[in-house]
Amino acid sequence: MENTTKVTHFILLGLTNTADLQIPLFVLFTLIYLITLTGNLGMMVLIILDSRLHTPMYFFLSNLSFVDLCYSTTITPKVIAEFLIQDKVISYNACAAQIFFFIALATMEIFLLASMAYDRYAAVCKPLHYTTTMTTSMCAHLVIGPYIYGFLNASIYVRNIFNLSFCKSNVVHQFFCDFPAVTALSCSDKHINELILLFMSSFNVSLALLLTLISYLFIFITILKT
Repeated sequence: MENTTKVTHFILLGLTNTADLQIPLFVLFTLIYLITLTGNLGMMVLIILDSRLHTPMYFFLSNLSFVDLCYSTTITPKVIAEFLIQDKVISYNACAAQIFFFIALATMEIFLLASMAYDRYAAVCKPLHYTTTMTTSMCAHLVIGPYIYGFLNASIYVRNIFNLSFCKSNVVHQFFCDFPAVTALSCSDKHINELILLFMSSFNVSLALLLTLISYLFIFITILKT
């Protein structure tokens, strides 16, 4: 496979080309983004400043707020710019970076939720051992693990996608650089890459969901026994 590209930028089609909807959508997305920023930043600051909230549960919650804030910032500012100044062009490297952080942060979020589920399992099912189970070291591992795995997972995605050759259309049928939409533009044989990415997506979602469900299943059983 020829590992070269003739595409230097991509054009995002956006949500709509209707002129009358650009300003209302700009206002809507800006308000949603500001609310997201305010809520997540407020949560993080409150947890940091209030010593009573320095517990494992709020430690996980502050990290989840941080990931959610970064997740929104990866996509929304570019979408807002599309509505305001009709800037639908995104460079090749910026598109790769957007896909990387989008996938990394999405992966971190689902596994952080699994870590939070385990924390609740330890609190409800083994309350007497909670302080010895959820130590500072354990909490750090349950947070650092999703961060590391998220970046590794995103690196594999980006390598598989941008190892392809892009020499056809550079018009992305999305309002951001979504990896299926970008992969569809490749003129290389992408069958193997699509299978790999599909397997990885299914594995990550299934594993995180399974870990979360197992924790809450034990919580449910414990509650029924009381």
